Amino acid sequence: MENIENAPFLREMIETTSNLYRLGWDERNGGNISYLLEESEITPYLDPANVLRLIPMDFDGKALAGKYFLVTGSGKYFKNVAKAPAENLGIIRIAADGAGVEVLWGYTDGGTPTSELPSHLMSHIARLAVNPKNRIVMHCHATHLLAMTFTHELDERLFTRTLWQMCTECLVVFPDGVGIVPWLIPGTNEIGIATSEKMKETRLVIWPHHGIYGAGETMDETFGLIETAEKAAQVYTIVCAQGGAKQTITDDELAQLGARFGVTPKVGYLKED
Repeated sequence: MENIENAPFLREMIETTSNLYRLGWDERNGGNISYLLEESEITPYLDPANVLRLIPMDFDGKALAGKYFLVTGSGKYFKNVAKAPAENLGIIRIAADGAGVEVLWGYTDGGTPTSELPSHLMSHIARLAVNPKNRIVMHCHATHLLAMTFTHELDERLFTRTLWQMCTECLVVFPDGVGIVPWLIPGTNEIGIATSEKMKETRLVIWPHHGIYGAGETMDETFGLIETAEKAAQVYTIVCAQGGAKQTITDDELAQLGARFGVTPKVGYLKED
């Protein structure tokens, strides 16, 4: 078997967790990532028949039975992933009955997948129904987006429009806008269900006073999606501190952007819709 620490998917996870910590979006053990893997990707590095242990799950995961995921660990600090990946990460397979996960690698100190695993799996199910190529679900505490949930109306259309108006690239990167769920207790099936319902229509979901969930086909795409929204939130914060905007990107200009880059702004979000 090859050294799994050289696996491209593991290197991606290490780089991303390191960047999220560096940016201050995943303090302490905040944040979590799940990466859907193909069996062919993992077989050079481990034997899928060698199940190390079974961890029960309070969620019916039969829709993902047999699927493999690389997942950050519960209570693990992103700053430690690079120096101890096998302790802070794990590769799991959803059990055939959907009632638990089989650990194939990692969590070497007896740890478990993130407590947000049900939310991740529900979001994977929702996104795969829309886009079969979806592989990543990422949760972090992006600073300026988090701050916006205290000062901006928690209305999906208004929140999305504000982000679109702050940076020209935003509408091109997330024309489907952002979803917003009510404040809910993290680590529960309730917040997972609410998030997955939003994920049927958008790849970005705000958890007010907590953070954001993003989904995408690749690690880079998902990181870049959150990064773009966070940059817009940062600009919004600076603009507010400078006394508010005296001009902004107009709805007509946003419509022109969509036409130029071949994306369709979410219906009803522009005034002329």
